[in-house]
Amino acid sequence: MKIHILGICGTFLGGIALIARALGHEVSGSDENVYPPMSTQLEAAGIRLMKGYEPAHLDPAPDQVVVGNALSRGNPAVEYLLERGLRYTSGPQWLAENVLQDRWVLGVAGTHGKTSTSSMLAWILEYAGLEPGFLIGGVPQNFAVSARAGQAPFFVVEADEYDTAFFDKRSKFVHYHPRTLVMNNLEFDHADIFDDLEAIQRQFHHLVRTVPGNGLIISPLNDGGLHRVLDIGCWTSVEYFDPGAEASWHVANAHPDGSAFDVVCEAERVGRVVWPLTGRHNVCNALAALAAARHAGVPPAVGISALAEFRNVKRRMELRGEVRGVRVYDDFAHHPTAIETTLEGLRKHVGEQRILAVLEPRSNTMRMGVHADTLADSLNLADAVWVYAPDSLGWDAASVLGGLGGRLHLCRSAQEIVDSLVADAREGDQVLVMSNGGFEGIHQRLLDALSG
Repeated sequence: MKIHILGICGTFLGGIALIARALGHEVSGSDENVYPPMSTQLEAAGIRLMKGYEPAHLDPAPDQVVVGNALSRGNPAVEYLLERGLRYTSGPQWLAENVLQDRWVLGVAGTHGKTSTSSMLAWILEYAGLEPGFLIGGVPQNFAVSARAGQAPFFVVEADEYDTAFFDKRSKFVHYHPRTLVMNNLEFDHADIFDDLEAIQRQFHHLVRTVPGNGLIISPLNDGGLHRVLDIGCWTSVEYFDPGAEASWHVANAHPDGSAFDVVCEAERVGRVVWPLTGRHNVCNALAALAAARHAGVPPAVGISALAEFRNVKRRMELRGEVRGVRVYDDFAHHPTAIETTLEGLRKHVGEQRILAVLEPRSNTMRMGVHADTLADSLNLADAVWVYAPDSLGWDAASVLGGLGGRLHLCRSAQEIVDSLVADAREGDQVLVMSNGGFEGIHQRLLDALSG
């Protein structure tokens, strides 16, 4: 079958492309921006890439067009496929019908931690010799690819709540029908799609409705948003996790920075995790992954051994380099809760060393000012904060972040951040750059400037 994918260079659809190619389909795709590393990965798999959304890319007509959720009515390719009556579907629907139908699906949902937890879970299953398929919204470094078909029966999917397509406004995860479902947490996000938290909870409950009675839901013990989802109705057994000692899965003898901890499962200590990751959030991710893997038949002790060899996804506290004793980290945090937990993990890891935080408010929700009330507090553990605040930001950064006092530096360009931070940096500093985008290559620019 000839398949053309509109929006192919996004992580999700790029993963769909790789899986489709592995299944023997002839795959091509279009995207507004065609660039590495995704373009390199796709081209290496024999997938033809085209820049832009030209109707000519769909002539001759493919057997099926997969439409990404970033494309809307008015897009030239979308209008062309509708007018010509071409066969089209969404990425989640294609995945459900062509890959997941006969698989044991392990889905990982939640506002935070989906990519890390999915990567941990896929690696635990791989370590146990199960060769799972997976589709993850990042590149797990234990695998070096973001997606693969794998061997039946297990398939791990990062189950996000974004809408599916211009013709299907349900969340993507309702298509996946998981047998094992991890719900990490639930907060308000994606304000460009959802009006309020209740609207997101409604979609999460649509997901809960699809988990069979002989499946398993894994959820945090103390997340009010998820408790409200489960209270609407739940027909599946639930296992709870929490770093504290109340839940079925918890920890003991934990190092303050989360780099080592004993795992307790149903009141029994089943082993000790010692790994390079930090932060309470990653401890929670590990517990969830271990619980999901046990449901698939992997003993906790085997999962713990796997975590010792786990390498986190790129852009999750990824050390980009060290120059003159200054370390520069890249992290995907773009929500106040993620910012706070990331800073907390780093603070407990480095002690009194200075943390210089750099933030790009890039997500739609952040740019809309939805998180204005909590953003300043989320940055409190940083010794100094640089915030990218162009005129187009849409809210008064000086007012919103005024509580940071003299620690705050507002900059109108990435270069201004580089110049200001490098002038202030000294040996032993930890520079934490937080953005859900490329941020104009600021990480390497900082390293280059520090070298100069």
